[in-house]
Amino acid sequence: MIVTTTNAIEGHPVRDYYGIVTGEVIVGANMVRDLFASITDLIGGRSGQYEEVLGRARHQAIDEMCAHARALGGNAVIGCDIDYEVVGRNGSMLMVSVSGTAVLV
Repeated sequence: MIVTTTNAIEGHPVRDYYGIVTGEVIVGANMVRDLFASITDLIGGRSGQYEEVLGRARHQAIDEMCAHARALGGNAVIGCDIDYEVVGRNGSMLMVSVSGTAVLV
């Protein structure tokens, strides 16, 4: 399935539009990860633990959106937007949401 942030796919004209599709994933940040992230923040550098969780959540959300597009008869999603939001009590969870338009190309 083609997923793009653009509103068209060069060389692939849109034959049909099926509507907005979404995917959402909420992940919790546990205390061990928070501790390692705090240490990384103190000494500098990147937090590999958070990056790994964030990447996995993003891929799961995109997969969910693509599954919705397929269920509608689409073979591509255009205009894809990815958003990240901290949710839950004391910002203890991270939500990754993606949306786009399911199309047939």
